[in-house]
Amino acid sequence: MAKKPRIVIIGAGMAGLTAANKLYTSSNDLFELFVVEGGTRIGGRINTSEFYGDRVEMGATWIHGIKGSPVHQIAQQINALQGSDKPWECMDGLLDEPKAIAEGGFELNGSMIEPISTLFKNLMDFAQGNEASKWCSMSRRLGNKSVGSFLRKGLDVYWDSCKDREELKGYGKWSRELLEEAIFAMYENTQRTYTSAGDLFSLDYEAESEYRMFPGEEITIGNGYSGIIEYLASVLPRDVIQLDRKVAKIEWDRCDSRPVKIHFLDGSFVLADHVIVTVSLGVLKAGICNDSGLFSPPLPSFKTDAISRLGYGVVNKLFLRLNGNRKPEELPSLQMVFHRSDSELRHKKIPWWMRRTATLSPIYNNASVFLSWFAGKEALELERLSNEEIINAVTTTVSSLLSKPHNEIMSDSNSNGFEVSFVDVLKSKWGSDPLFLGSYSYVAVGSSGADFDTMAEPLPTDVYHHHPLQILFAGEATHRTHYSTTHGAYFSGIREANRLLQHYHWVGV
Repeated sequence: MAKKPRIVIIGAGMAGLTAANKLYTSSNDLFELFVVEGGTRIGGRINTSEFYGDRVEMGATWIHGIKGSPVHQIAQQINALQGSDKPWECMDGLLDEPKAIAEGGFELNGSMIEPISTLFKNLMDFAQGNEASKWCSMSRRLGNKSVGSFLRKGLDVYWDSCKDREELKGYGKWSRELLEEAIFAMYENTQRTYTSAGDLFSLDYEAESEYRMFPGEEITIGNGYSGIIEYLASVLPRDVIQLDRKVAKIEWDRCDSRPVKIHFLDGSFVLADHVIVTVSLGVLKAGICNDSGLFSPPLPSFKTDAISRLGYGVVNKLFLRLNGNRKPEELPSLQMVFHRSDSELRHKKIPWWMRRTATLSPIYNNASVFLSWFAGKEALELERLSNEEIINAVTTTVSSLLSKPHNEIMSDSNSNGFEVSFVDVLKSKWGSDPLFLGSYSYVAVGSSGADFDTMAEPLPTDVYHHHPLQILFAGEATHRTHYSTTHGAYFSGIREANRLLQHYHWVGV
């Protein structure tokens, strides 16, 4: 009897388990199938957890558009959208009307926020390919390379269009232009968490319009995002998924009946006909370094060049438990508007990394757990800090913002203001986790959407090779229009499973 083709999938996240699910349910036991996972759990960058009785997501949080999303379809199928046993993160959607506070304790009304909010939205709509003809000539004239440069030029155009305005009164040392720039920076900081680009000047402008979202509202999953992963894995026999199997090296193009040899850190190995690599772009970037050598022979230059050019950033979530001396409804959802880190007007005890986050909000209405998002260098700094350092910094920041307004440079005291404190924190650490080394991909300046297509190309490239499709690639960083998302990872898993099913002429693919 001929031996079955052996397929090994590296990584038990969304892409890996989707591919495994598709291969197992579509092939009528055609393959010998294994999923090897370096960690001690399945899910990858999907990780549902709990914090003081609330269900929270340490990684993937949102279904980005419910019309056409395969994630939404699965969530509906398994009745996961409405939680039953405990409250969950964003169970009442995005909180309406946060309170915008400028450093120094100045509450900002709609007349200050809305013009800049509208400006930023219109600029991003245009960058993402939506109609905003007002900015079209400016974009062509200025030849933008990055989203960051386009946004800042848009702000300059806005200022040029509304000169000779009255001086701002009632906001202490804030001038109108300084305050508008700080509000604009707050929206930029939110955008950084959407894209994972630590600096929007590194985010490619031309590629931004290729990114696609599904229509419809964005929602969270009541029973937890991990329920999607558990559903995908549930059809697989018990011995298919192997946890705590860290890959050390992938040998390929070997002169053997099974041309791929996967070496593990414990010294064991497995031979395979095909390997679907679903590790993060961060792990691939580390894996192509000269001192790493994850692949032997090394990947061809067209593949390593794409890996090197694409962007891959860090986004972390910080959950904080409010001290019981305050009722949750006493602390509003905050939009935080800060002086720049080099400003003489800044509160000296608000650390630099807090100045680059935009919001602090309860995870649902009247929750005692609050959430803030961090990207880039401050996300990495958050991983390094102790819980006590984080609590002290956030307490100082929030108490300062909610103080009565000062008309002088901020002192170190909050004696005239609103005292608030937090008692515990829970934070993600995607940047320092060796199994991920970051959060999700983006198109960096110098790369393009075509690099995602290159990421998805299988090896060897010779379609007439006697051992074709030895190494296949899946994951969010291999999808040109849905990168950075769980549904992008899902689509990539289906794509690579279908590639193998088609190779073996399986009917119905």
